[in-house]
Amino acid sequence: METRRVVVVSGGMGTPSSSRMLADQLGEAARRQLERVDIHTDITTIELRELAVDIANNMVTGFAPPALADALKSVADADALIVVSPVFSGSYSGLLKSFFDVLDNTALDSMPVLIAATGGSVRHSLMLDHAMRPLFTYLRARVVSTGVYAGPEDWGTGSDGAPALDQRVTRAAGELAGMIAGTTTARRPNSAQASLPFEQLLAQVQGR
Repeated sequence: METRRVVVVSGGMGTPSSSRMLADQLGEAARRQLERVDIHTDITTIELRELAVDIANNMVTGFAPPALADALKSVADADALIVVSPVFSGSYSGLLKSFFDVLDNTALDSMPVLIAATGGSVRHSLMLDHAMRPLFTYLRARVVSTGVYAGPEDWGTGSDGAPALDQRVTRAAGELAGMIAGTTTARRPNSAQASLPFEQLLAQVQGR
């Protein structure tokens, strides 16, 4: 059975945190979906609130303390990412943005990413497409089509009797699993080929 590494990043501030609860649901749903195609999942969860001071220090010094360095390496080495943020002032949290600001800006190239958010009103659900999706598109990640938003109204029952939130979690996790299953072990470009001059790369394309 293949093993893929999925890193779950939770930007929740409190304990307990609704963002962490949603993150755990998404991670478990992704694991179940991948098991259906005989892929074992190694899940690592990163709580950004535990790294807040390290992130701030990294931003002003350029140096990542050991705990933050380990978290950044886990993200860079992952096969897929699940990112959950609370909604603050109509956008994702500053802590989450700061974490991805100190991450190498090539680390997410072609990486499957599932985005999710929690908030106090369903009106904030647009944050996923207006704020989070553009962030990960800029970082050249492959963002799954279904984003998952959980507000107070989203813990009810859906049309088929399952909780409405569970339906969206399952759908998004299925899309992420599909991306992961279709991703080769060499997710990033071959380093030797990527380092070739543009003229040589163009000549290879024209010669096909």
